Amino acid sequence: MTPEIAIVLLLLVAAMVLFATELVSPDVTALGLLAALVASGILAPADAYTGFGSEIIIVLASVMVLAGSVAKSGVMEWLGKFAHDLGKGNERLSILTLLSMSAGSSALLSNTNTTAILMPAAIETARRTGISASRVLMPLAFASMLGGSATLIGTSANLAGSGMASRLGLEPFSLFEFAAVGAVLSVTGLLWLAMTGHWLLPARRSVETARNAEPRRFFTTLGLPEGSSAIDEAIGNLDFDGLDTDLLSVVRDRERRDPHHSRKLRAGDELIIRTTRDGLMKLRKSSDFTLEPDSHFSERYGGDVTPVLVEAVVTPQSRLVGQSLKQIGFFDRYRGIVLAVYRRERSRPARIENLRLRSGDVLLLQGPERHMASLRGDPDLKVLTRVETPVVTPREGTRALAAMAVAILVSALGLAPLSLAFLVAVLFVILAGNITMSEAYRFIEWRLIVLIAAMSGFGLAMEESGAAAYLADIVVRWSAPVGPFAAMAGFSLLTVLLTQPMSNAAAALTVIPVAVAAADGLGLDPRMLAILVTLSASVSFISPLEPACLLVYDAGRYRFFDYARAGAPLTLICVTVLLVLVPMIW
Repeated sequence: MTPEIAIVLLLLVAAMVLFATELVSPDVTALGLLAALVASGILAPADAYTGFGSEIIIVLASVMVLAGSVAKSGVMEWLGKFAHDLGKGNERLSILTLLSMSAGSSALLSNTNTTAILMPAAIETARRTGISASRVLMPLAFASMLGGSATLIGTSANLAGSGMASRLGLEPFSLFEFAAVGAVLSVTGLLWLAMTGHWLLPARRSVETARNAEPRRFFTTLGLPEGSSAIDEAIGNLDFDGLDTDLLSVVRDRERRDPHHSRKLRAGDELIIRTTRDGLMKLRKSSDFTLEPDSHFSERYGGDVTPVLVEAVVTPQSRLVGQSLKQIGFFDRYRGIVLAVYRRERSRPARIENLRLRSGDVLLLQGPERHMASLRGDPDLKVLTRVETPVVTPREGTRALAAMAVAILVSALGLAPLSLAFLVAVLFVILAGNITMSEAYRFIEWRLIVLIAAMSGFGLAMEESGAAAYLADIVVRWSAPVGPFAAMAGFSLLTVLLTQPMSNAAAALTVIPVAVAAADGLGLDPRMLAILVTLSASVSFISPLEPACLLVYDAGRYRFFDYARAGAPLTLICVTVLLVLVPMIW
């Protein structure tokens, strides 16, 4: 063993300890490894930092931006509702449909995004079928992990593995190269989850009711701007459901009228509505409606003010209780516009300026940041949270999804490199106004980007220092009595185990150089072993350390051992599928 090999292996052990204990964040650990490799002279700076300029990093960041744009649009919520309705109350069919939607979506979106978006649908499915939510949430997370294995962009581990294969002189993985294996893994895994949930999954949580899961719905008033397509249109023909909005009353000539589906709207009508916060953001971007409070007061700010949104609650001892916004002179007093009001109890529809405030009412306020910040010490209003920037509309979400689909098609046909196709798709959604550059930067998981780029350098150090060849020689000697299949199983299971202290991508980047170095001694195709290791990194279900699993951990009231009990059989099934199919195909 040379000094270089000893240093690299000691760094590997130190990294595994730090990853497992989380004394420092994983990205800091990875950067520390890179710094140690350069300082020790094992890697030249130009080689150590190549991961940060990799084409794979561009693809990964672009996919994150596109997936974030789609996720914010509400398109996925519609898919979740569709999956629930398709089950028609049958427990296993409902669960299987939901899990299929999760697996299919995660082939393009991240596991975490898919799980987060479909969680409300999973809880509602459990409620309607009369089972515990804990029997649905863990399978939902597992399904998103299974589906991610089907495409190159489905998981960060697949992209990282492709980049490492390329650095080791192998042909990088193509976009749909894993589709057949991913489909078999998904179908096998989903059937297992749907059929064995009653025996392997706990039932510790009483299912939430739809009322508890329902988001807050605010009162506000809409106007019809000149040129609105809603003018002279029957109410029943307008898609208020798509805007998360209930039309409560139509005010015409100062008289409230029922919102009958056949009633046609006229210029000058005012609509009293109840909507969610996201629905309100969608309405603000619609060209067919205007928020009456916004249109009346926003021009008084002047053109050089960028307003922010906050939620503030009327305190129990507030002097505002019993008064209307008009009586208070709210804008002049607080320099903020009340866009909408949330009230727990049902109340008679009214224009919000005439609504008498009660203790506990939540006001959605818009105003200059310095004025909204000044509310923190106000005895009458308590700021709850700052509202993020407006969500994109379903139409814009569909546009982002179409841009992603075109990028996939163009790269699959070989008309443009994958990185170029996805980068152009990102530029399209930004220039089309779907998202801003600030939003694009927020969608990117920078810690994961840094982790993969730095661990790519460590994988290169494993190869150049001889550490990979050293470990490969040990693997070849140990597996000689039982044959190459045992070595393949060993590499696959080693990757699965390393995903516990390390991330999936980091585990793949660590094992791939060792597997490739051992290929000649085992008489196996090095690229086949690289693919086996890459896919093995995505089928570890034995703990809640995967982000998608952590997301459902508290919601399902799970314990750590629940994942081992439900996930270990699924992990072994998936590893067996890989050991059979990967050598057959590659």
